[in-house]
Amino acid sequence: MVSAGGAAAQGRVERHWVALAVYALVLLAAFALIGFDLTLGIAAGVLNVVFLAFFFRHLAFAVSAARWAEADLEAAGVGLESYAPPVAVLVACKNEELVVDGMVSALLGLDYPGDRLTIVVVDDASEDGTAARLDAWAASDPRLRVLHRAPGAGGGKSGALNDALAGVDAEIVVVFDADHEPARNVLRRLVRHFRDPFVGAVMGRCVVRNGADSSLAGTIFVDYLSGYLVNEYGRQALFELPAYGGANCAVRVSTLRALGGWNPDTVTEDTDLTLRVLLAGGRVRYDPTAVDFEEAVHSTRRFWKQRHRWALGHQKCLRDYWRPVLRSRHLGLVDKIETVMFLWVYHVPVLCGLGLGLTLLRAFGVGGQAVVGLLPLSALLFAGPFAELAVGLVVGRVERRAAWQLVAFLPAFGLSILTATHAYLDGMIGKRLSWAKTARSGSVGTAAEAAPQRPATFARRTAATRPAPKVAA
Repeated sequence: MVSAGGAAAQGRVERHWVALAVYALVLLAAFALIGFDLTLGIAAGVLNVVFLAFFFRHLAFAVSAARWAEADLEAAGVGLESYAPPVAVLVACKNEELVVDGMVSALLGLDYPGDRLTIVVVDDASEDGTAARLDAWAASDPRLRVLHRAPGAGGGKSGALNDALAGVDAEIVVVFDADHEPARNVLRRLVRHFRDPFVGAVMGRCVVRNGADSSLAGTIFVDYLSGYLVNEYGRQALFELPAYGGANCAVRVSTLRALGGWNPDTVTEDTDLTLRVLLAGGRVRYDPTAVDFEEAVHSTRRFWKQRHRWALGHQKCLRDYWRPVLRSRHLGLVDKIETVMFLWVYHVPVLCGLGLGLTLLRAFGVGGQAVVGLLPLSALLFAGPFAELAVGLVVGRVERRAAWQLVAFLPAFGLSILTATHAYLDGMIGKRLSWAKTARSGSVGTAAEAAPQRPATFARRTAATRPAPKVAA
């Protein structure tokens, strides 16, 4: 259990020099005992087995989504009106003046009983106009509460959300990020799953709203189709083990408080909370019809910082939780295997880099033939994600020209290898974890309107800009 008030934990830096040293010594010992070529051949064979396992995982997700996702997206809205527990919507903001108006406008337009809804937006010591704009919104609409954190309060997004949680009285907490604009019915679709007392958290589906703004944003648009309509859907359909995603997601307040709140000692509080909910005996569910829209990054630099943070935090979760997962009495054997594979997803690109290195050495006659070498299994590591991406395009019913975005994933895979490897080394040498917010560009969304069940086109959604309250000079 992680305490929300663990200030000491925030300053702890973990180093894994011993593990790195052990890896190096084992490799040197193998070179000495069985030879250089055979050692590299065995290593290549082990990598091929890992790649094959992840290929079948990707393929199973793609098949399940292709078979059932479209029907589930069109399923009737069961239980939308008959269950409305008290809900608190929480958003953490830091230097978000470019997107805060669209976000607040969308939150105030949510379809939910007013006497059972609390909206709290936290200004985490912003240095731009975020605080002033939030105060103006709060002055014009009493449904909005604004909480201002002092500079140096610490804890990043987790700290801000924990401060907001302390002041609300609700059964369910729903979290959005500052650039998110949820569909009007998203709360009703998320909370209906909490009728089941074993459900601790529920994840909705995020859709990129600015996919036509740049080639990178278009690539991320397709990536999100795959991630939510195929990967996350597959984990729900096959294992009932989706992940709590950190935004457009709900969590039971009693569960959250029993776990000590969000963990301030991580930069991926969502993955961390997913594992703690599972280890406590709860379950996470995924609802692909609970939709909200978010902004994709435009530049490679922003993409690198975002994905580096994701990889760094996810890899830390693997180091923190793989042993408790294997020992858990709440998870069956299949659950444990899938959860460990989920935790490994940001380590696989690191292994892929090693595999490419071994392939290059082999091309120059260095290293023996892989022990498992009947097929070029390493290629399947790329074939699996491409199958998911293709199914995501089909289920998402995007325009035909969006299929060309698949070409952009060739360099994207290379970039993922670099970011994940850099994050792995940072985590192993003990680089201090710190929250690094994603810079925004302020694209306009249409979340105040009822969202469709799937993104209808690849083109950017446009609408008249919502009026924002005037901020006094």
